[in-house]
Amino acid sequence: MSGRTEGGAVERSRYRLAFVTSVLGILPTPAFAHASDRGHVLLLPTGYYIAGGALAVAVSFLVLALLPPAALDRFWRRRLSIFTFGDGPRTVVSLISFAGFALLIAAGLSGSRDPLSNPLPLVVWTLLWAGFTLLQGVFGDLWSWLNPWYGPWRVAARVFGFREDEAQPPRLPSWLGFWPAFVLFFAFAWFELIDPAPDDPARLAFAAGIYWLVSFIAMLVFGYGDWSRRGEFLSVFFSMVSRFAPFQREEGRLTLCWPGAKLLAAEPLLPSGVAFLLLALSSVSFDGLSKTFFWLGLFGINPLEFPGRTALIGIGSFGLVLTLVLLAAVFALAVFLGQRLAGDAQPFDKAAGLLVWSIVPIALAYHIAHYLTVLLVDGQYALVALSDPFALGWNLFATADMMVEAGVVAGAESAWWLWNLQAGVIIAGHVLAVLVAHGLAWRLHPQVSRAALGQLPLTLLMIAYTIFGLWLLATPTAG
Repeated sequence: MSGRTEGGAVERSRYRLAFVTSVLGILPTPAFAHASDRGHVLLLPTGYYIAGGALAVAVSFLVLALLPPAALDRFWRRRLSIFTFGDGPRTVVSLISFAGFALLIAAGLSGSRDPLSNPLPLVVWTLLWAGFTLLQGVFGDLWSWLNPWYGPWRVAARVFGFREDEAQPPRLPSWLGFWPAFVLFFAFAWFELIDPAPDDPARLAFAAGIYWLVSFIAMLVFGYGDWSRRGEFLSVFFSMVSRFAPFQREEGRLTLCWPGAKLLAAEPLLPSGVAFLLLALSSVSFDGLSKTFFWLGLFGINPLEFPGRTALIGIGSFGLVLTLVLLAAVFALAVFLGQRLAGDAQPFDKAAGLLVWSIVPIALAYHIAHYLTVLLVDGQYALVALSDPFALGWNLFATADMMVEAGVVAGAESAWWLWNLQAGVIIAGHVLAVLVAHGLAWRLHPQVSRAALGQLPLTLLMIAYTIFGLWLLATPTAG
């Protein structure tokens, strides 16, 4: 693209953006899920950014390999105590969240059929999945307070007179590991990315209501703590993401630490936990890949005549599984080669379960970069819809008459700063992942040289994923 004139590219971009904006304005059905997540084709010299990003990741690895491990360890261990607070309001906050969830389900069933006017799809896909993940990565585990299960479970526990005893063995069989959460997360990803109408309010209300009920019954059967830690996929996902946050709460005291410091203290994940984290990254990656001209061209589909999601269910399902399998295979190969280079005799599952924590900064960075334009545009639609959830002319939050500025992602100037922000987030995520991986490799191999050798294949994987991520942002998409 770098050979094209800037003026011509800008003009073409404006026509494309005008078309996308007009489609958003007249969208009559939920068939165009996530219509606003890509609104432009890159106008900048992509090759320079890709080369620069790969170089930044490589240089960070070389610098870390030369630094004394003791100095890095002191860096990661620094903490700043802020204040102390208890769990008293947690039940109330969760009950309020549950009441809001129930109202959203009611709005999905009886409110507007337009997914850009009904608050349920906007809250689920934009505010919760796209936006709240960012909050978890910045402020820590807010979900443990805001989830809509804890409060009702506490009420049920008091009414029926049962409580959890940490001294008792877990009621959820230990051999299941994180597989229940993995299966539910895969179903969620399939519904979001493959289902023909994930934005349909009634369809989404039914799916979300059934999921809440099934999870609540599982918490009553297996215990709230055990099911939240290994079964309820949102709690598992948000808990893993929150480990990157610079805020940490232990024994009621809130402290400030370096981003990613809590990942270095994590215990090795079970193979099912490794699969869960890799699914978190691969599903977002496939979401971007599935819309590219390259992917559609592989199956003989003309991207300029996009046939719609219904026609691509088989291809999408295959691609979602394939992306996970390929990422898992490459990650396993990187860990295996790292062990061979470092002469490591430790079990492979321990090394993989520890090093997979370095995926968290990458998964978080991809999530932010991929959903940035969704937050900027659909987040405004959410503010409007929340003021009038049942399309009855209400104005609860004085935002019902707010004008949605879709132009925030339109034009050459917006394309420039959006691309640079997205590219910067992806590169920063990979650099931080290298930093975390170095600390984790040092836990496996106390000798500096062996730790660097053991981390080398994983660093090469991160460099390759940096190139892939920047290419996804820059390549033309359809649908």
